[in-house]
Amino acid sequence: MTTGRLAPTPSGYLHLGNARSFLLAWLWSRHEDGRIITRVEDIDRPRCKPELREGALKDLQWLGLDWDVGPHAGDPVGEYDQRTRTELYRRYLKQLADIGLAYRCTCTRRDIEQASSAPHGDEGAVYPGTCRDRWESFEQAEAESGIKPAWRFNFEGCQTLFSPSKTGSDPLPHTVSFHDEVLGDVSIDPSTLGDFVLWRRDDLPSYQLAVVVDDALMGVTQVLRGRDLLTSTARQLALYRALGLTAPTHWAHVPFLQDEQSRRMAKRDGDLALAHLRDSGVSPERIIGFAAWSSGLLSELKPVSAQELVGEFSLANVGTDDFVVTAEHLAWLYASE
Repeated sequence: MTTGRLAPTPSGYLHLGNARSFLLAWLWSRHEDGRIITRVEDIDRPRCKPELREGALKDLQWLGLDWDVGPHAGDPVGEYDQRTRTELYRRYLKQLADIGLAYRCTCTRRDIEQASSAPHGDEGAVYPGTCRDRWESFEQAEAESGIKPAWRFNFEGCQTLFSPSKTGSDPLPHTVSFHDEVLGDVSIDPSTLGDFVLWRRDDLPSYQLAVVVDDALMGVTQVLRGRDLLTSTARQLALYRALGLTAPTHWAHVPFLQDEQSRRMAKRDGDLALAHLRDSGVSPERIIGFAAWSSGLLSELKPVSAQELVGEFSLANVGTDDFVVTAEHLAWLYASE
C-alpha cells in the first residue's frame, strides 16, 4: 500500500496555495487507494502556535481532505506532532555524529556570507565547511568561540564513507539523482548544497533531519510538495543513505500560485488565508475547483468536491509553470453560488 502525507506547518494561516498543494498530495494517495498520514511540522517552536495548529487541521477537514493516521484520527498523545519527538531526533543526530557525519559548527550567517570561497546556491551562501575538522568537543567549541554550536551534516564525509573501498558497494554518487513525477529526472550536485544544519544552536532539530526520520519511521512512500523544496529532497536522500533508512520511492514537486506581481503566494497574504475565505462565505468546493483547475485537472473553472476528483486524477496533467492568480480569479472565488 502506498502512504502519502499532509504536513502543515502552523507558523501562519494556511492559504490558497497551501490548499492546492495539499489537494494534489491527497488526490495522489487516494487515487491509488493509499493511506494518508497527517503530521504537524511544528519543530520551530517560537513560530508555531497551538491555535494555528488547530486552525490548519480545521482547514484541511473543511476542504474535505481526510486522513487515516494522525491528529483527530486515533492519535490522542500527539505522536504525529514533531514538537513531541525531539529526543527521537536527537538519537539519530548522535548516530550521525558517531560515524563522523555530523559535526559542531560555530559559524554565524555573517561568517558564511563573508567567506571568500563560499559559492551561492538556492538558499544563499553555501556553507564552505569551515568547522568540519575544527572542534573536538561541544564544550571546546562553545568555550573558545563563545557561541553555542549547531550541528551540520558532513556531505563530504558521506561521499567518502560510501566509497567502494569502505563498503564494497556502489559509491555515493557525486550527483544526487531522482525521478520527479512532475519535473522528470532531476540531478543535483551536492557542492551546491553545502553541509546543511542538522541541529540548531537553540537546541531544536532542523527540518531536514526531522522530516527524514519521520517519513522513514511512518512508512511514507510518496511525497508531494512545492518546487521550492526540490533541493531539500537531495539533502534528504543523502540523509536516508547515511542513516540506513528507507526513503520514499516517489517524489513530486509542484509549481506555485503567484500574484499579478509575480510574487509567490505566502502566509503573509491574509486575504487568501483559508480561514478568511471561509469566513467570507467562500465554499470549499470553489477553493477545490480553483485549485484543481489551476493545476490542469479540470478543463473548466467550476465548484467541485475533492472526492469527485479522485477517479480521474493524474499527475501527468499537472504542469511545471507557476500559475498567476488574477483579480478575475478572485472575483470567481468570492462569487455567490
